[in-house]
Amino acid sequence: MRILILGAGKMGSFFTDVLSFQHETAVYDVNPQQLRFVYNTYRFTTLEEIKEFEPELVINAVTIKYTLEAFRQILPVLTKDCILSDITSVKTGLKKFYQESGFRYVSTHPMFGPTFASLNNLSSESAIIISESDHLGKVFFKDLYSTLGLNIFEYTFDEHDDTVAYSLSIPFVSTFVFAAVMKHQEAPGTTFKKHMAIAKGLMSEDDYLLQEILFNPRTPAQVENIRRELKEILEIITAKDADRLKKYLTKIRKNIQ
Repeated sequence: MRILILGAGKMGSFFTDVLSFQHETAVYDVNPQQLRFVYNTYRFTTLEEIKEFEPELVINAVTIKYTLEAFRQILPVLTKDCILSDITSVKTGLKKFYQESGFRYVSTHPMFGPTFASLNNLSSESAIIISESDHLGKVFFKDLYSTLGLNIFEYTFDEHDDTVAYSLSIPFVSTFVFAAVMKHQEAPGTTFKKHMAIAKGLMSEDDYLLQEILFNPRTPAQVENIRRELKEILEIITAKDADRLKKYLTKIRKNIQ
C-alpha cells in the first residue's frame, strides 16, 4: 500500500518506522529540516510530489493545532479512493470535516506517546479506533495495532471524547496541581521524584494539545470530581479523623484494584 504520513515529528516518525518496511511510504512536511531524521521512505515538501505518489492512505500526524489545515491543504491532490486518517487525541470537528470531505476515513487514537511510553514495548498500551470509520481503514489499523501488541478498543466519536476527558484530563489536572504547589527539594523522596518526572514529561507536551484536552466540553465535570475529593481530604486532615481516613483509603484501594 502507498501510505503518506503528514508530519515528521515524533509520532510521524514512529509510524514511518513501523510501516516503511512493509509498505511504500512517504513523509510530507513543509519544514525540510524535520525530514533529516526519517529514512527508508520518500521525503516530500511539495504538493506536486504527493500528487505523483498517489497515496492510498494518508495518516495525519501533524500537531493537533494544524490537523484540519493539513488535510485541507492536500485534499486537492488526492485521488478520490484515498482513505484519510488521523491519530489525534481530541476529535473535535473531525467527524463533520470527514463527512463533508467526500473521502473515506478512519480515525484512531494511539493512547500513548513518545514522552512516556516505551515504543519498543507497547503491550501495556492501548489504542482506540472510531467505530464510524471506513471498514477497510479499520481493518488496516486493527492489523497494525495488533502487530504492535496494543490493546484495541472501538468507540464512537462521542464515546472517545468521553474516555479522553476521563483518562487524560484527570491525570493532567492532577499533575498541574502538583507542579503548581511544589518547591525544590534538596532530598526528594522516591514518590516525589516519580511525580516530578511525570510533571516534566507532561510540561514538555505541546501547549495546544494540553489546551485541547482541557477545553474538551466533558473536562469540567472531571475537574469538579477532583475538587470534590480534595475538599473531602482537607476535611479529614483538618479534623484528624482517623476512622474517616481509614474508610477513605479503603475506597481508594478498591478503585485501583
